[in-house]
Amino acid sequence: MASSGTPRGGPPLTEEAAEDLLRCICFKTGPPRTVGAELEWLVHDLRDPREPVLPSRLAAALDAVRSLPLVSALTFEPGGQLELSSRPAGSLMECLDSLASDLTAVRAALGPLGLTLSGYGVDPWHSPRERVLREPRYDAMEVALARTGPAGRAMMCESASVQVCLDAGLEEPGPLGYLRRWELARLFGAVLVAVFANSPQHGGRRTGWRSTRQALWADLDPLRTLAPSADGEPRAEWTAHVLDTPVLCVRAEEGPWLVPEGLTFREWLRTGLPRPADVDDLRYHMTTLFPPVRPRGHLELRMIDAQPGADGWMVPVAVTAAVFDDAEAAERVYRAVRPLAELDGPEPAPRNRLWRRAAREGLADPVLHAVAKEVFAAARPALRRTGASERVRRAVDAFQERYVDPGGCPADELQVMTS
Repeated sequence: MASSGTPRGGPPLTEEAAEDLLRCICFKTGPPRTVGAELEWLVHDLRDPREPVLPSRLAAALDAVRSLPLVSALTFEPGGQLELSSRPAGSLMECLDSLASDLTAVRAALGPLGLTLSGYGVDPWHSPRERVLREPRYDAMEVALARTGPAGRAMMCESASVQVCLDAGLEEPGPLGYLRRWELARLFGAVLVAVFANSPQHGGRRTGWRSTRQALWADLDPLRTLAPSADGEPRAEWTAHVLDTPVLCVRAEEGPWLVPEGLTFREWLRTGLPRPADVDDLRYHMTTLFPPVRPRGHLELRMIDAQPGADGWMVPVAVTAAVFDDAEAAERVYRAVRPLAELDGPEPAPRNRLWRRAAREGLADPVLHAVAKEVFAAARPALRRTGASERVRRAVDAFQERYVDPGGCPADELQVMTS
């Protein structure tokens, strides 16, 4: 029988204290100075990525990678996906250089084992993948997400992304203010989905989506993956969203964790059942919410598919950082994406019309194509102004010429290669 206890973080939390805490920690304002990125990778057979990698072989490879002296934090997703998370960096180039160095070391360790890192939003060939991490968190997550269908297991075990982390911004209004950056992230996020869509195939079959990964997120859970309302003040809306989203699990000291159905965190605070919640429970609950943009003091943009090639991941990180942290580019892109709000519809991202169009059509959608060209036109001079290296600028230019200008995305090439 599972214990009703859990490692305690303090006395029972009140609803009022939870609201105060959330309002204080969700947007930590100040001049934008730091940038970070989290890179998820599928691990495939080096010679034939269609060949399944047995769990025993994957476990041995992961042990080898764990021994490396990396600067980035190294973690693994439930299906064995490898994730590198940079430290908060004082510049874009510091972020990119540290991740590139760590990736070189990881690839060098995997190569002799006959394995490689693959950049796809979802695994094109292997579905379902076996879950290799057997931990209480993922046991509970699989139970909770399975209630709404198979998308949860696919997200856990078969998806990979590029996530970009940026400072929340200034308290004051303007292109670098947190209010503007929050709104920009909501609308620009759909453009990022379309530009970098890279998951048209899943389990060996075409899905009809250019970003199947984004389609999975939209189908994952009635509330857990949704953006908060865009109508009110961001701190208040995020606070309400956190408290009114159902709890994924109640942690226990021993045995399996409880997976309640329909119990919101607000109700947990009010009833004190199945046990009183504390500050640690609130912080843990926030890690089980997966909106497209997650405010964690900084802004975590979570909508970008993993990218092909050794350095393809650099392009979305560089473009996103340039658009947000260069005031001139931020203003220009904000004007370009603002009309997209008319396409949203009544539902929040990623379930609304705009985000579904982005995931299904990519840059074949003429409206998104026009906005994407304006985004890259703004990002290119911003990258020069912010000190991006020639190598990074060349990579962005090459991506623009290959995909953005003609109205394509990486997903289109994968369709050709697998036809």
